[in-house]
Amino acid sequence: MTDTTGTAPAPTPEAVFDDITRVLRELLAEYALDDVEITRASTFHDDLELESVDLVTLAGALREQYGERVNFAEFIADLELDEIIALTVGQLVDHVVAALAAPAAPAAGS
Repeated sequence: MTDTTGTAPAPTPEAVFDDITRVLRELLAEYALDDVEITRASTFHDDLELESVDLVTLAGALREQYGERVNFAEFIADLELDEIIALTVGQLVDHVVAALAAPAAPAAGS
């Protein structure tokens, strides 16, 4: 479905949550943790037990799914270490939704 501008509408928070959950399930399966409950309140570090390398994988999956507008590294660059450790799935969902809803930045050199 497209809107009147001819572009696809931004995905809903529920759709983004589903996309992120799918990627997380794939990551957790590698650690035999695929039965862990994933909610918006789940933290990547304590609840899901993900390592920094897993976050890099997640960042790549987000970029592949949503393009350059969703930059996970840029998102966490402004956070303190304790904020990164406490980062929840819901915070990431909200970031993705906001990034996709924001006007696209002009291309470099434009």
